Amino acid sequence: MLQELTLKASKRKAGKQIAKKMRREGNVPGVVYSKDKEGVNIVVREQDIKPFVYTSMLKVVNLDIEGEQEKCLVKAVKFDPVTDRIIHFDLLRISDDRKVTVGIPVEFTGGQPIGVRKGGRLYQVFHRFKVTCLPKHLVSSIEIDISQLDIGQSIYLEDLKFEGLEYDVPADSMICSVTIPRVKAEDEGVEGEAAEEGAEETEEENTTE
Repeated sequence: MLQELTLKASKRKAGKQIAKKMRREGNVPGVVYSKDKEGVNIVVREQDIKPFVYTSMLKVVNLDIEGEQEKCLVKAVKFDPVTDRIIHFDLLRISDDRKVTVGIPVEFTGGQPIGVRKGGRLYQVFHRFKVTCLPKHLVSSIEIDISQLDIGQSIYLEDLKFEGLEYDVPADSMICSVTIPRVKAEDEGVEGEAAEEGAEETEEENTTE
């Protein structure tokens, strides 16, 4: 289920010096926009925006701008290259009848796959998917149960059953698989060759003229 959190904001004036002063006071300037409405410059407390930024899960922002309520998604975040602090953010307004395009993380569930317990290695191709959908179909993460994945088996995008999600990659794209580690595979190959050679020698020894 998609988590929703409230974020309180105030309207602000634009300007570099004003923005710098806000940051010194522990605030972060941002903007909220959409295609059908004019953008609004806002400011929030730095500690209040962090739960929406420092997370792997998608969250809906219940934005409260001085009493006005709007639902949004975090669209972009800028960080200070030295301190890594948040210095600016963009919020995208969402509405029930308009599709949005967002990145949703892949989350594996079910614990360690059967194949890994047998000595295989889990190989993950996609860690995140870019999807387009109506807000009602949004999910915080794309959960995939990998518990029954055995050695040599894979999970493909077409195996997923999420309603209303349009992906930006083909349906036959592989998401993950369990493979035999290369060293182990090579060792098994050497053992197989040795066994074949031993069998040939035995046959030669048992051959009579």
